[in-house]
Amino acid sequence: MTDRPLSGLLVVSIEQAVAAPYCTSRLADAGARVIKVERPEGDFARGYDQAAAGESSYFVWLNRGKESLVLNLALPADRTMLQRICDDADVLVQNLKPGALERKGIGPEALRARNPALITCSISGYGETGPLADRKAYDLLIQAESGLCSITGGPDEPARVGISIVDIATGAAAHAAILEALIARGRHGKGCDIRISMFDVIADWMAVPFLHAAGGASPKRMGLSHPSISPYGVFALRDGQQVLISIQNDREWAGFARDILRRPDLALDGRFATNNDRVRN
Repeated sequence: MTDRPLSGLLVVSIEQAVAAPYCTSRLADAGARVIKVERPEGDFARGYDQAAAGESSYFVWLNRGKESLVLNLALPADRTMLQRICDDADVLVQNLKPGALERKGIGPEALRARNPALITCSISGYGETGPLADRKAYDLLIQAESGLCSITGGPDEPARVGISIVDIATGAAAHAAILEALIARGRHGKGCDIRISMFDVIADWMAVPFLHAAGGASPKRMGLSHPSISPYGVFALRDGQQVLISIQNDREWAGFARDILRRPDLALDGRFATNNDRVRN
C-alpha cells in the first residue's frame, strides 16, 4: 500500500529493547519507511526468548516491517553515514544513554542544524538532566519506583504488571508526540526536538493513585478489585465457580440487580444505591 497515512516519510531509529521500537513499529504500520540502526552485536532484545519459531517474541513483534542497518558509531565513517541518512530523514528516534550521541558530535541539535525539518525524539529513563539521568532504567525498576507495584497484586505482596507496561506507555507517548510534531511541521515547515522520560510517562499514568495519596487515602492492593468502583472484581458463586463482574455506573447496577440478581430492591437500598455507597459497604 502507498496510501497509508505516513507513506513517504523516512524514520531513522537508533533503538533497542522495547520503548523506542514500540514507537517506531507504529510509525512503520502507518506506512513510514523505518530504518532500524543496530550496533554490531545487535539489539539485545533479539535474545529475550525463542518463543517465535526460534526467534525473540519481543523482537518479532516490535520490528516487523522495518529495514535493518548495522552501524558502529565509534567509527567516523559510520557516524558520517548516519549524518547523511538523517539529512534526508523526517524523524530520528533514539533511546541510547543520555548524551551518547552528543558526545560523538551527532546529537539531535547537530543533526537538526544540517536538516532543520528533522524531528528528533530522544527516549530516556529518568530525563536528560538531574541526579538520576545516568541511571539505567528498566521496566520493572520504574514500575516499582513510580509506585505502580504498590497498587498492583493482592494484599499480601506487590506485583509487576504482566507486560512491559512502562516501555509500552513510553513508546505510545513518543509516537503521539511525533505525530503532533509532524502536524506542526506541516504548518510551519520546521522540525523540533522531543524528550520523553519513562518515569515521567508512568508518573502521569499514576495521577489518580497520587491524588488519593495526597488526600490521605493511598489505594490498597486489591487484586482484580477496584478501590473506587463496586461491584468490580472476582466473586465466588454458590457452586464454587467464580465470576468476574465490572459494573461502571449506577444505571448498570440497577440493570444488574434487576435482570441478573433478580433483586431490583438492591438498586434502591441506601447501602448500595450509588457507587460511593457500594464502595463503602
